Amino acid sequence: MEKALFARCRNRLWLVILAGFLLWFVLISSFHANPIHLVNYSSINLAENYTQSDIVRSDDANTKGEIGRPFEGSVRNSLLPSSEIAEEKAIRQRGEADSVSCKGRHVYIQKLPRQFNGDLLRHCKSLSNWTNMCDTLANFGLGPRLPKSNKVLGNTGWYATDQFSLEVIFHNRMKQYKCLTDDSSVASAIFVPYYAGLDVARYLWSSNRTLRDAGPLDLVRWLRRRPEWKVMGGKDHFMVAGRIVWDFRRENDRLPYWGNNLMLLPESMNMTILVLESSLMPNGNDFAIPYPTYFHPSKDIEVRQWQSRMRRQRRRHLFSFAGAPRHNMYQSIRNEIISQCRASRRKCKLLECNSRGHQCYKPMFLMKLFQSSVFCLQPPGDSYTRRSAFDSMLAGCIPVFFHSGSAYDQYKWHLPGDHSKYSVFIPENHVKERKVLLERLLRQIPRKDVLAMREEVIRLVPAILYADPTSELENLEDAFDLSVKGVLERVQRIREETLG
Repeated sequence: MEKALFARCRNRLWLVILAGFLLWFVLISSFHANPIHLVNYSSINLAENYTQSDIVRSDDANTKGEIGRPFEGSVRNSLLPSSEIAEEKAIRQRGEADSVSCKGRHVYIQKLPRQFNGDLLRHCKSLSNWTNMCDTLANFGLGPRLPKSNKVLGNTGWYATDQFSLEVIFHNRMKQYKCLTDDSSVASAIFVPYYAGLDVARYLWSSNRTLRDAGPLDLVRWLRRRPEWKVMGGKDHFMVAGRIVWDFRRENDRLPYWGNNLMLLPESMNMTILVLESSLMPNGNDFAIPYPTYFHPSKDIEVRQWQSRMRRQRRRHLFSFAGAPRHNMYQSIRNEIISQCRASRRKCKLLECNSRGHQCYKPMFLMKLFQSSVFCLQPPGDSYTRRSAFDSMLAGCIPVFFHSGSAYDQYKWHLPGDHSKYSVFIPENHVKERKVLLERLLRQIPRKDVLAMREEVIRLVPAILYADPTSELENLEDAFDLSVKGVLERVQRIREETLG
């Protein structure tokens, strides 16, 4: 009896031991398959802007009939910590890998409160009374992806990019910059990602100057308190204001009260500010960089293929003009240009922006026009510069300027100093006083000179476009690269002058 009882107990004990072993084995296997990570939540900066999370990439926009856009209302909270950790990790890795090659080129991104950038994207519907900016700012600021078109556009890298979306594009490109650092003390320059153009655009047509000036005033108050600012008083800081300088330079409070006072604040005068059109003032701190075009390649080969295609392009029109007249501007030469283009029907192609259908605002029509033209007329509009100049050069069309402020005095980091290498200049007064006939003048330019200018324009293509913000060209420098290089050189000169 006792032996039988002992045998049963022993069997049960072995069953318990076996069950325990199996449970231990399952737990160990589960641990290796899904290891537990201890997260240092103190390293997550919740004040970081929401740009990377707000803008959702739509890589299949055309096939699905949808476009990526900022989340209107709430942001998916699950995206925020992981994106911030990934960004900080990427900065550390790049800094370690390129500590030697990045000497003198390190940039620190100032971590602004999100009211200066991320919140503007979150409330994208309120940014414009006429345009759906949620669509416009999709895909990291590039806008909706354009449909593939072998005849006019390339198969990849083409977007309906708004001319005033550069702040978002530049900020997202800066996040990919290979010489970022998370240590401001080793940075050669401090980038301030304030979306000044998106901010002021909400109030430009309002008479409330207090609203227009609120953002810049809040920004400089915040910057003044930062330890990074106190190192050089902001002289090593730079920002991108993605509109023309006059939208940020309200010289007085007389009608029409246009613009805000960003450029006139003492703190702003210490910074380097990149705009689409500068003031051309001696010793100014505002510098012009190219308007964004519709092409944002992610690889060098895409640029090379496009350049080769533009060299082979058949150009049926001697010259062309895309634009609208300026009936209310007495000094404008646009009316005369349109008149001469109409008179040269067989040689000039006119795309009027006030015509039915608004083809001027459709990338396909514009690029088709520029690709079929030898020369593209670029007279001043509401200001000296035009986005059209860069779109036409992208298409291999030789720009014809009528005022030095339209390009020659502006984009000195991006365009050659010898303007005759890539463009034709006709003084405004010669057109206004009808001293020249555009068709006759352009036809007299020797063919070899035309070919040389076109080749120079096509060579300049990388310098006037902004690559896809999620990538970085390998061997080519784009407009972003040249802009950052220009800023770093300027800050270095200031630093050397300051130190004596």
